[in-house]
Amino acid sequence: MSTVLKGTGVALVTPFNQDGTIDFAGLSKLVDFCVKGTIDYLVVLGTTGESVTLSAEEKQAVIDCVIKSNNSRLPLVLGIGGNNTAAIIEEIQSRDLSSFEAILSVVPMYNKPTQEGIYQHYKMLSEATSKSIVLYNVPSRTGSNMTAETTLRLAQLDNIIGIKEATSDVMQLLKILKDRPKDFLVISGDDALALPAIMAGGDGVISVIGQGLPEEFSEMVRLGLSGKGKEAFEILYRLLPIIDYAFEEGNPAGIKQILKVRSVCESYVRLPLIKASSSLSQKIEKFLHS
Repeated sequence: MSTVLKGTGVALVTPFNQDGTIDFAGLSKLVDFCVKGTIDYLVVLGTTGESVTLSAEEKQAVIDCVIKSNNSRLPLVLGIGGNNTAAIIEEIQSRDLSSFEAILSVVPMYNKPTQEGIYQHYKMLSEATSKSIVLYNVPSRTGSNMTAETTLRLAQLDNIIGIKEATSDVMQLLKILKDRPKDFLVISGDDALALPAIMAGGDGVISVIGQGLPEEFSEMVRLGLSGKGKEAFEILYRLLPIIDYAFEEGNPAGIKQILKVRSVCESYVRLPLIKASSSLSQKIEKFLHS
């Protein structure tokens, strides 16, 4: 099993300036904040990074900024996903992936493929690259759930090394953990359920809240992976309110407000998303200053 992507990964936001342009200084500061906060690896251009609102040129600029700011300190994972299999293959094959440990690719959204369609989609991606691929199942966003059976079938393909599982179906998670190949990573995609998933045998989390509270969240994950459940759950229970706030008005509006309060970057998002409301902002501020 790859140990590089065990522990706490964070799905980085893309900071924006007030005029909607990318705030590269804020992005560099965020990378440094995560590195110093003992995060284990960084995920670039995931859902939290508002990748669907970035142009191809902006995506490349974000990649270049993160690589430079990280300066090889932490492993990097690159989000490349969508609902057009051919277009994803073209992007995978045209990008320089040498700085990345793996690709994170989401289940195709909107088209709502069958389980066989999902399997064939990922099989094509697997055959198009020698790079490691991490599956990403997030039914609340895609409209399609990849079942445990499909995940386990894909786990037999050589360069599909794990899954970011963000379903709230605990039974599905347990089925994957029970029957996965020994070298297949099971990574939680849900901040609130990450610790229970780890205690059930999971390998860590790709987190949203982790970039806002990197020291506390990564310590919780480390304690969980070390079997110190009591201490880990004490941290989780302290963090539950801020985890709720991070998602109360959608992602990444909440986490960007948290990062603003922590003086990492501003809280601007791109339409159709809007900034956190004043009431949510007040709750976040109160929690972080308590």
